[in-house]
Amino acid sequence: MTARPATVPARSAWHDVPRVQVRRFAAIAMAEAPGLAEEILREIRREHPHLPLVLDESGEPMALVGIRRAIEVFVQHLETAEGRPRVPPGVFQEFGRGEGLGGRSLDSLQAIYRMGVRLAWRRFAEIGQRVEIPPPAMYELVDAGYEYLDGLVDQSVRGYAEAAARQAGERLRLQRGLMELLLTERQRGADPGDLLGERAARVGWPLPEKVAVGVLLRPAREAMAPAVGQSVLLDMEYEQPRMVVPEPDCAGRPELLHRALGGWAGAIGPPVPLADAAKSLRWAEAAVRLMERRLLPAGEVLYCTEHTEALVLLQPEELIDDLAVRCLAPLADCGPTHGRRLAETLLAWLETRGGAPEVATRLGVHPQTVRYRLRQIRELWGEGIDDPDRRFELELVLRAQRLRGALGETRG
Repeated sequence: MTARPATVPARSAWHDVPRVQVRRFAAIAMAEAPGLAEEILREIRREHPHLPLVLDESGEPMALVGIRRAIEVFVQHLETAEGRPRVPPGVFQEFGRGEGLGGRSLDSLQAIYRMGVRLAWRRFAEIGQRVEIPPPAMYELVDAGYEYLDGLVDQSVRGYAEAAARQAGERLRLQRGLMELLLTERQRGADPGDLLGERAARVGWPLPEKVAVGVLLRPAREAMAPAVGQSVLLDMEYEQPRMVVPEPDCAGRPELLHRALGGWAGAIGPPVPLADAAKSLRWAEAAVRLMERRLLPAGEVLYCTEHTEALVLLQPEELIDDLAVRCLAPLADCGPTHGRRLAETLLAWLETRGGAPEVATRLGVHPQTVRYRLRQIRELWGEGIDDPDRRFELELVLRAQRLRGALGETRG
């Protein structure tokens, strides 16, 4: 097997330049570094007049200090030619941090850096001609300069990311305080006054007229927050995350939520005036409890307004159960199977207010079977079955039992 030839390192044109010329180049460049830094900053200020100029403790512009230091470090590296030039820490990271805190993008900062490199290269090219540095070595110097620029950008990106994380954390803290104020149950007539408006303004959240509050079930413990957008307040710190949806009925809002909440489950409470946000939360929490018991559809985000019957009838369980014991007492001695059939027939009769044929169609049985069951029902309940209040109570408890799965579904 033929051995592969060893890789020959690329020859460096700069390393071939006599050291005496390199030292002369470095000495001139170092002497001109302060003037070059001022020229670069002056040009930057001309092209970007709105760029803030921050002074250090001595009253000197931090940008000027950073540019000068960056030039000096690069020139020192050219003289020693050991490893790669180390980017001066701190200053350029601070530049990136300032862009982040100022709400600006890094694009303008990178454009400024590229401008600085072009101006520096122009000056270095002039110095290279004076000390007769060969063109190939100067071209190599350009590559080294742009590589050095990448390091400066990396420093700024790190500072920018730190600022962004700090701002995001601060916004989350303020947003959590706003949501806490919104979702606190208040006494009738109580008004948070200017505090709500002040907190909303600090988050940049225009106060809506109506809101709907959602409670979410995590698809996984480490699930990423859904991308609901800045207008929707979201608090992921709860075991069951909460969200406040402004103007839930406005055009496009349901579609946006549907896309953002794909893969999530939970419930969104009914739209309410802003002051009643806690009530919407209460209904959303109730719906989630029913979902966890499989009494409402699980695995999706549902709207409480589409499940009003279940929420009204299944929520006050103790009251409905007590009413069921009293209303359905006549079925106690009928046996489970026969009692269930009578209950289903009674509910179909109450819902249709029709005769045997209509009830039979609803249940999918023969009309004669229905007539037999209706006679039994009248015997069991007597004249009470004709009382409107009694019929209303019976329909309530029987609908609740059907929602819980205790009675079969009727055919529409």
